[in-house]
Amino acid sequence: MSITDPIADAITKIRNAYLANHRTVSLNHSNVTEAIVKILTEENYINSYELIDRDTGKKIYRKQVFLNLRYTNEGKPVLRGIERVSRPGLRIYVNSGNIPSVYNNTGCAILSTNLGVLVDRDAREKKVGGEYICKIW
Repeated sequence: MSITDPIADAITKIRNAYLANHRTVSLNHSNVTEAIVKILTEENYINSYELIDRDTGKKIYRKQVFLNLRYTNEGKPVLRGIERVSRPGLRIYVNSGNIPSVYNNTGCAILSTNLGVLVDRDAREKKVGGEYICKIW
């Protein structure tokens, strides 16, 4: 079955895994999904990730991204919210001067730019705009 919006699918799987207090979650691989997961790791919202190649012997028919989710010592999720902003039906683009701050800079916005997928502060520093993919807090 094909997925119309792989980014929204990955974001929803991450959000649902945190709501269900799972320790791990598996996502379908795409280059943008991998870049978003890398940013989540750099921003300390998840512990680690691993890329798993397809292996028909183990019944893994697509390349997967396997995430280890991060929780506080009290057992609460580190990632309190993740929301898709731009979507296939309504693309949201921002220029370098209008990059939004998420929850007074306690969260971060993820942008797809011509320099790759960047966090909002890196995009401001490099003075590039792009598609506003999602926000995390």
